[in-house]
Amino acid sequence: MKKLKQASYAIVFGLTLSLVFQCASSKTTATTFEEQPPFTVKPVTFQEWYAGIKVGGTGINLFIPISDLDEGVVFDEVYFRNLKGKLIEKERAYIAVLKHPSRRYVFRMADKPVDYPFDLDDDECVLSYVEDGQTKYYKIKTLNEVAGTYYENGPPSIYAMTDSNGMATLDEDDEDK
Repeated sequence: MKKLKQASYAIVFGLTLSLVFQCASSKTTATTFEEQPPFTVKPVTFQEWYAGIKVGGTGINLFIPISDLDEGVVFDEVYFRNLKGKLIEKERAYIAVLKHPSRRYVFRMADKPVDYPFDLDDDECVLSYVEDGQTKYYKIKTLNEVAGTYYENGPPSIYAMTDSNGMATLDEDDEDK
């Protein structure tokens, strides 16, 4: 009888542990996206780039025009094609330079990092912003791509963006000159 009692305690203890650990492992935080953000996003464009120096790499420039921005809203980061970058305000728009982790000249999507919080399509990005001390997320579902560019002297700096003469153009543009 004593062994039966011990066996039943062991079974109850085992079931309790398995339920506790099963419930704890299934707790994943689902990100909710804001439907009506406190700002208006105009058409977003992105541009792939590659650097001319040996280890310059590749990346993506994101241009996000924002209007009707409520006071107290601060933009933080943008997530696009498994890359993440800081948003910097420049001339009534926000820009981000997303550098591909590979130092090679590649224009393929970066591998998704383990801690990357979103599953996005190729033409979707997520803006993170802080409003009233709370981090919120807004998903942009359509982005427009413009011709890629070549930076002769290395990757672009988000803080000192200058006009590039290396902008890719169509052959018809050269015939007009």
